Amino acid sequence: MQAAMPDTTLMTIPGQVDPVPAPRDITPREDGRVDLLGLPRPRIRALLEEAGLDAKQAKLRAKQLFHWLYHRGVTDFDAMSDIAKTMRPWLAERFVIGRPDIVEAQHSSDGTRKWLLRTSDGHEFEMVFIPDADRGTLCVSSQIGCTLNCTFCHTGTMRLVRNLTPGEIVGQVMLARDSLGEWPKGKMDFAAEESEVEYRADGRLLTNIVMMGMGEPLYNFDNVRDALQLVMDGEGLALSKRRITLSTSGVVPMMARCGEEIGVNLAVSLHAVTKEVRDEIVPINRKYGIEELLQACADYPSANNARRITFEYVMLKDKNDTDADARELVRLLRQYDLPAKVNLIPFNPWPGSAHECSTPERIRSFSAIVFDAGISAPVRTPRGRDIDAACGQLKTSAEKKSRAQRDREAAETAETAETAAA
Repeated sequence: MQAAMPDTTLMTIPGQVDPVPAPRDITPREDGRVDLLGLPRPRIRALLEEAGLDAKQAKLRAKQLFHWLYHRGVTDFDAMSDIAKTMRPWLAERFVIGRPDIVEAQHSSDGTRKWLLRTSDGHEFEMVFIPDADRGTLCVSSQIGCTLNCTFCHTGTMRLVRNLTPGEIVGQVMLARDSLGEWPKGKMDFAAEESEVEYRADGRLLTNIVMMGMGEPLYNFDNVRDALQLVMDGEGLALSKRRITLSTSGVVPMMARCGEEIGVNLAVSLHAVTKEVRDEIVPINRKYGIEELLQACADYPSANNARRITFEYVMLKDKNDTDADARELVRLLRQYDLPAKVNLIPFNPWPGSAHECSTPERIRSFSAIVFDAGISAPVRTPRGRDIDAACGQLKTSAEKKSRAQRDREAAETAETAETAAA
């Protein structure tokens, strides 16, 4: 019953051309079953009707399945206690509730966790969890590879393979919750009321999501929107839009739609304040220039002092880090009257990069100039430096290992997880 879908194995579009979205919302599986993860209630209902249930039965089952998928994190139909035992094998024959396969997992001494994941059609991508004292942030990927070719970004050295589906995007959040023990425990009954003791989560809670992983989210707009709507659904993962941030390198035509149709916080990968430097290090600037980008930020729906736009600025030695650059940044933000916060990011070097990180003294001076102008400009604390922390690094390092070595490490990771869960 798997619907035929266009082949989107490879997208070979260069960075200065808007890539055509991959016309796929479910990745086909070899066993022919349909993965329900990433699908909203109406789509689940339609699939159940196509499989033979009548409309009333399909509506009820879709509601139950949605609850078990997104509220409970269940992956086994047999665990769905309010669905008839005779119905569960019928579901299992036709559907699956998937997760991305874990190829490799790394755990930094500072608590940062990084996973290399694999889709059901064999492509790899990354996600990162960053714990802090008052929050736990998951950095989520939207594409396999990227077309933007930003010179400081390791993912920019990879060709774009394809967009991730809504299920592959939501699957990262689900997998993180699996790993953090965050799903509700206690009575697994759809209709029963639960006490605070029974309804709890163990471990550090995942409180925030940032769409800052591999890929440009606004070049995969429909799938990112659909995935985040599931994350924000009050009957599903129920994460507030105020706790979700989408980062774009400046796909100007999609920014207003992002504000209107998703409504999450906006972050912009600015990284330079002159056309010459930004053209070089963020090549999309040749298509949508700084002025056009900042005007789109000024027009972004719901941006205000309570929900400021974050400007990401990676600190590159002798490239974008002078006091004059800092003053020009202040001038631009004031010119467009932007409710802004600037995140200064010490560059995390990766093998083959043409850049070096600015000196601590230079970063402090830059930050002080922006702060003195009344604009928040904290320096992001480098995380995961003892693992392959820069986006794309883990994928590259894993590709250098033999298949046997990678399979062995994956088995060891799974064994460790099973032991911890026992």
